[in-house]
Amino acid sequence: MTLVDRLAEAQIRQALDRGELDRLPGRGRPLELDDDSLVPEALRAGYRLLKNAGFLPPELELVREIREVESLIARLDHGEERKRACARLNLLRSRLQSRGREPSLLLERGDYRDRVIRRLDGED
Repeated sequence: MTLVDRLAEAQIRQALDRGELDRLPGRGRPLELDDDSLVPEALRAGYRLLKNAGFLPPELELVREIREVESLIARLDHGEERKRACARLNLLRSRLQSRGREPSLLLERGDYRDRVIRRLDGED
């Protein structure tokens, strides 16, 4: 443990002893940490900064837009607007592939896709 770590631990212990941390929101519940284990370590800080600012990496932004177009297509009747939406969907998928990402893992129906969508929507 470094000197800074020891000083921080001492400050935390003193605050606990004085009861300064007793009324914090979420007290007694587990921390909700983001699982960023699939993000390369060198990029984690940058991705976290972007996420906290409300931005997504370009590939995930494409996946979000693809999901929105898929939802639109599901609501449309056969017609010109549906054809345009399908063309847009194909364009978005090709953009994702051109960036070296395989869209099938994120876009296939199933449990994994649903979990990714819920996470992007902030529900998890």
